[in-house]
Amino acid sequence: MKLSLIITTYNSEDWLQKVLVGYSIQTEQDFEVVIADDGSNEKTKEVIDSFKNVFKYPIIHVWQEDQGFQKCKILNKAILKTTTDYLLFTDGDCIPRKDFVAQHLKHKEEGYFLSGGYFKLPMETSQKISLDIIKSQDCFSISWLIKNGVPKTFKLSKLTKVGFFAAFMNWLTPTKRTFNGHNTSCFKADLLAINGFNEEMQYGGLDREVGERLFNLGLLSKQIRYSAVCLHLDHKRGYASEEIWKKNHQIREFNRKNKIIKISKGISQY
Repeated sequence: MKLSLIITTYNSEDWLQKVLVGYSIQTEQDFEVVIADDGSNEKTKEVIDSFKNVFKYPIIHVWQEDQGFQKCKILNKAILKTTTDYLLFTDGDCIPRKDFVAQHLKHKEEGYFLSGGYFKLPMETSQKISLDIIKSQDCFSISWLIKNGVPKTFKLSKLTKVGFFAAFMNWLTPTKRTFNGHNTSCFKADLLAINGFNEEMQYGGLDREVGERLFNLGLLSKQIRYSAVCLHLDHKRGYASEEIWKKNHQIREFNRKNKIIKISKGISQY
């Protein structure tokens, strides 16, 4: 196996099904799928079971009891269940283009993590994307998206960049090279060196904080937002709160200021 794909999910079985279809048709099939499930009900397990014979390797379903938003905890548990030395992180609401895994493998390099983005869809378009449309890749067509509720903007061009021009746009974009939980890959050894995800954090910048500690460790980051493309399906965020955002911001500020590499409440607990 060339890498381990970690997909986070929580009670979004319809979106997860679309995402898994996207991974079932990848040009590169030599990867394992690990589902980091933050307490979903039985419907999510049924979706995962329906894909058990679709991928080259058995799906690993890592589940924990629902105790509110505990994404960092389930991610740390999922990392320990992977069997390769290279990890690709994404969310169960992000449909990958068929070359998504191949692009991460193409750009991987020791001493770096890869920073990808997503193209955010409105709810109307998210609901119109069927499994067949994912298989045909029509959902990555600008004309299809415009016909189905996506406004015409420059951001649509992100979906069409290939080869040299995609590399040029990766270089040109002013977007920071951050660790994004929906589209980032790195070596497992680097994550273990910083003790994984910080379980003192909940929703709001928890993935960015990992990247900031990887920078403190001495890593660099490559921008691949125009090469590794995924579509973000719309959903509500009932777990977001201003109080948690402030707490997370304070943690990140402290870690940046003090060049913190390893946190105490991380993967070593397991």
